[in-house]
Amino acid sequence: MLSEFTLIDHYFARRAREHTRRAALGIGDDCALIAPAPGEMLAVSTDMLVEGRHFLPDVDPHALGHKTLAVNLSDLAAMGAKPLGFTLAFALPKPREDWLAAFSAGLFELADLHDCELVGGDTTAGPLNLCITVFGSVRQDVALRRDTAQPGDDVWISGTPGDARAGLAVLRNDWPQMPVDAADAAYFRRALEYPQPRVALGLALAGVARAALDVSDGLAGDLRHILERSRVGAAINVDALPISPALARLPRELQVQCALAGGDDYELCFTAAQARRDDVEAAAQQAGVRVTRIGTITSPQGGIGANQDARPAIAWHDAAGAPLNLTLQGFDHFHAD
Repeated sequence: MLSEFTLIDHYFARRAREHTRRAALGIGDDCALIAPAPGEMLAVSTDMLVEGRHFLPDVDPHALGHKTLAVNLSDLAAMGAKPLGFTLAFALPKPREDWLAAFSAGLFELADLHDCELVGGDTTAGPLNLCITVFGSVRQDVALRRDTAQPGDDVWISGTPGDARAGLAVLRNDWPQMPVDAADAAYFRRALEYPQPRVALGLALAGVARAALDVSDGLAGDLRHILERSRVGAAINVDALPISPALARLPRELQVQCALAGGDDYELCFTAAQARRDDVEAAAQQAGVRVTRIGTITSPQGGIGANQDARPAIAWHDAAGAPLNLTLQGFDHFHAD
């Protein structure tokens, strides 16, 4: 039977100590000591994944280890920050060695890929609950924020949003009357279980893009966070949404719902001045990530001095400019199915 400290040392601490390079002091003391490079600031983010809310009970533990870190690295990507290290705290109902081996393998494979060190954490018994705090480094003058979008900016999205939501639909059999072939089902499921944090793109966009965030709760809902913080509106061309070939085989209504209201994509949504279009394309090419221009930031409804408490407006339209009446809402952790 694994004890708490044997579990930590065998599956996490020993591996972490072998790879500690950036932390002045890593696992083994009351606190880790970590500092960014001279002239840079720490970027810090925390995300919690709860069984039954963020993942299904029978999820592959290797995939869960990957995703637990991926959602945090995605936050660093949205700030244009370079990963430094992370802490891991989790509650586990029972310390099964096969589960821990697979989970830690998925976690460390992604950590090694992004040179991000485990520097501390905690564990206890309880319902499965995973919490990571991640640390990154970024120059303050190039950090990508949510409150810096300006009217006239282009709105961009990376990747092909909506695939993860389709993956959840496949797992839950949300569309029993509409069979999805095995290849597309596997593609959708991988998009859900193995999201790829756009760290390289975020770093390449630092100093190029104006405002950014990662899409975790659906593009329609998350874009509003930029609009609220920047006090602007947006006009979005729904026909410009980048749709994967697999998602394109679904009915158009489902394509739009998945791409705009689905969560768990962890793509970057960002704005940039129109004059920086070539720079955005160059950053995307450098990172090896597809980016698509889908709209424009607009002045707040009512102009300067408008009611600052009003919900920011997104004007949906098609490729011809005709308005579309869409009712969309991003994921809400307290009001989700």
